[in-house]
Amino acid sequence: MHVLFCGVRGSTPATGPDFVRYGGNTSCVAVAHDDHDPTLVLDAGTGLSRLSRRLDGRPFRGTMLLGHLHWDHTHGLPFFPAGDRDGSDVTVLIPAQGDAEQVLARAISPPHFPITPAQLRGNWRFAGLDPGHHRIEGFDVTATEIPHKGGRTYGFRVADGDRTLAYLSDHWPVSLGDGADGLGPYHPAATGLAAGVDVLVHDAQYTAAEFATPRREFGHSAVEYAVGLAATAGARRLVLFHHDPSRTDDQIDALVAACDGRGVDVTAAAEGMTLDL
Repeated sequence: MHVLFCGVRGSTPATGPDFVRYGGNTSCVAVAHDDHDPTLVLDAGTGLSRLSRRLDGRPFRGTMLLGHLHWDHTHGLPFFPAGDRDGSDVTVLIPAQGDAEQVLARAISPPHFPITPAQLRGNWRFAGLDPGHHRIEGFDVTATEIPHKGGRTYGFRVADGDRTLAYLSDHWPVSLGDGADGLGPYHPAATGLAAGVDVLVHDAQYTAAEFATPRREFGHSAVEYAVGLAATAGARRLVLFHHDPSRTDDQIDALVAACDGRGVDVTAAAEGMTLDL
């Protein structure tokens, strides 16, 4: 399994010299079988444009799984040259909630945007995805509903028979209670997705100290929770993801350094980073 981090930022893109090393585009992770072109995409934030560069003029043929429908996870859809072109073949699956194309068109249509999803070039299909186990693009995919503010949200577990990736980009565990550390419980949906995975990609938008402010209610996790979940679930590696848009490169470095000694292999997602599992 080959994993390409196309966008790693949360909420809104970040620009400027303080955000160069980790990148400023929003959530998008592309997954491929070995050295093949990516065929499975997790979320379609502004980072989706990087996948077009990776394809180098070839049309995208595959499936996008949207964990939820907030702007920072859908903004890349109409700015995706590899999909918006002749020869593309794109399936977009959203957490089941009515007609998928109509739901997406609430944000991607006039007067908010010049075209609708149906007007994208190539062959596009839109559908709802129910929780459970699915076979998608040659991967075994588990979709599980997890708490997040403002709409139905899934976490995903992706396996290729040898390696396993868990993806919980937006996760609000404190909505289920304080848990042992005041950062939310390690609830069954989260531990089930992360159990024994090779890599856990997890929401790390805030810190425990920042939870003392209203950020606790914004729908995300603390870095310390992500580390605790990885340890509890037996994940082999944790990748901190969905960085706060104000978090600079140096501040992210400091967050990773602070995780040292907690018994978990921790790194921070950076735009353009690749993992071969």
